[in-house]
Amino acid sequence: MYLLDTNHCSFLIEGEAKVVNNFRERSEVSIATSAIVVGELRFMAQNSQQKIANIIKIQAFLERIDIYAIDHQTAEIYGDLKSEIIRQLGPKEKRKRKTTKLTDIGISENDLWIAATAIRHSLIIVSCDSDFERMRQVKEFPLENWA
Repeated sequence: MYLLDTNHCSFLIEGEAKVVNNFRERSEVSIATSAIVVGELRFMAQNSQQKIANIIKIQAFLERIDIYAIDHQTAEIYGDLKSEIIRQLGPKEKRKRKTTKLTDIGISENDLWIAATAIRHSLIIVSCDSDFERMRQVKEFPLENWA
């Protein structure tokens, strides 16, 4: 089972051949995304030149895959993983870690939510974002790049 990040959803929506072929090869397997990705896609569409056309494309795409919501267990995984990332990759001084933001370490909050969702549901993340490689320095989880 796969959890698509925003970049791979965008590649599929736009018909990127390599990603589409990888998607088709896995037609028997469950493919999903996160509610966080839905928000990112919607934001991108709202700020695009062809807003209505892009919203329609996104809605049509999302109807074909599952969408995982954020639940209590996902939030717990997120909090634990965020704490561990800052502890391991952030400043060595405990006092400085309290004010460290994920972006200071090169990880976005949204990507951490996506990783927590994948970990919670034992999914393989499909992305070409380096954020996930950084997170895997702290906690191992499956990651693929179809691009």
